[in-house]
Amino acid sequence: MQVSASSDFRTDIRPGDLGAVVAFQGREYGEQYGLDYRFEAGVARAVAEFGIAHGADPSIGRMWLAEDEQGLTGCIAMTREGERQGRVRWFLVARRARGQGLGRRLFDEAMAYARERFDTLELETFSELTTAAAMYRAVGFEVRDQRPQSDWGREIQLQHYELRFD
Repeated sequence: MQVSASSDFRTDIRPGDLGAVVAFQGREYGEQYGLDYRFEAGVARAVAEFGIAHGADPSIGRMWLAEDEQGLTGCIAMTREGERQGRVRWFLVARRARGQGLGRRLFDEAMAYARERFDTLELETFSELTTAAAMYRAVGFEVRDQRPQSDWGREIQLQHYELRFD
């Protein structure tokens, strides 16, 4: 399925999708930011937990996937972390698909979903992801804390954002 900035995303999870998300995250963040296999392992653990929980209870969250003939071009997920608390997860657009509005559309779809279900959202990212951070701040996310973290092969500034819907 070819997905462009004006196309729909799919939210049905098919065999191979969870592994593809993990590989996509590991490859893109490794090549672009020098994160090592430990980052990918952490993503794998969290994606596996999501997949298991989602299989038992689809209301645990949703994942949006965009792809072309080469594989994933983008993904994002929202997970329920409490009765009215959610978390933005695995938001990434492939370098070959950037600058076409794909990230904005993924983010907007996920935020529309979140507004209907949650009172607060949280997310973790790192300071070098400035384009994503600008999107987060534009809808009201605020940095709650920031700390150095070196568990993924190099030191980064890990940031925790939060948004309260009023």
